[in-house]
Amino acid sequence: MRVLVVEDEQLLADAVATGLRREAMAVDVVYDGAAAGERIDLNDYDVVVLDRDLPLVHGDDVCRRIVELGLPTRVLMLTASGDVSDRVSGLELGADDYLPKPFAFTELVARVRALGRRSVAALPPVLEQSGIRLDPNRREVFRDGREIHLAPKEFAVLEVLMRGEGTVVSAEQLLEKAWDENADPFTNVVRVTVMTLRRKLGEPPVITTVPGAGYRI
Repeated sequence: MRVLVVEDEQLLADAVATGLRREAMAVDVVYDGAAAGERIDLNDYDVVVLDRDLPLVHGDDVCRRIVELGLPTRVLMLTASGDVSDRVSGLELGADDYLPKPFAFTELVARVRALGRRSVAALPPVLEQSGIRLDPNRREVFRDGREIHLAPKEFAVLEVLMRGEGTVVSAEQLLEKAWDENADPFTNVVRVTVMTLRRKLGEPPVITTVPGAGYRI
C-alpha cells in the first residue's frame, strides 16, 4: 500500500511515517500543502493522511484537488479540532474519514488499512490464494497452516501480488506500491526481494516470473 503523509508538525509526520513503514506500507512525507499537490500529481497513492491546517496550501484545498482529479485515492483527514461541525465540513469536502488529534496510532493504522481496501476493487480483509493466507491487520502469513515470518518489504510485495489475484504485476508496480519515492528505479531490489520471498514461502513455488512483464501468483 502506498501512503502519503501530509503534516506540518515534522516530528509527528516523521513518527507516523516510521510507524506505517513498520506496518509494511510504502510512505512518502511532506510538510505543506503545496508539496502535497506536487506528490499527488506525480504518484499514485492508495491513501493520503492529510492534516487540515497546512501552510502554503490549506488541507481543504488539497482534498478538493484529489476529488476534482477523480483519483481513487482515499483521504484520512486529521485535525486538532474535535468539533462535530468541523468533522462534518471535512467529510463534505470529499474526505473519506476523519481523525481528531491526539489519536492512538493503532486506530490510525486500522483506518488507513480500511481506506486502502476501498481504494481498489473490494477485496476481503484477509487474502487467501494458492494455500497462502495473508492477514494485513495482524501482519501474519501462513502457507498450508505453517506460519511464514517475513520482513516488511517481503510482506508488502506478497500483499501486492495477492491483491493482483493472479494477474501479472510489473516490477515497476511493485516498486511503486512497496517502496517510497526514494527508491532507485534502476535497482535490483525488487528481484532480490521476490527471490527471498520465494525461498521463505517454500516448495512448490507459487510466484511465477513472466519474462519481460513481471510476476504473478
